[in-house]
Amino acid sequence: MKQLLEIAGFVSLVQGAAGLLQAFTDLRWGLVQKLGILDGYEIYASVALLALSFALFAAAESRKPG
Repeated sequence: MKQLLEIAGFVSLVQGAAGLLQAFTDLRWGLVQKLGILDGYEIYASVALLALSFALFAAAESRKPG
């Protein structure tokens, strides 16, 4: 379970960072900008993904290995 939380945290960290990079540069990579429902809210979704990643990492640290 700990590894699953770490993997989910890493994926959300990468997607959140890619979404913020896309907002401030012309980088076209990641899931946030490909979802049409998030048009106009890409920055908020990216920040939410970053916060989710930190929460997942914290939850993974509180679990026992295995």
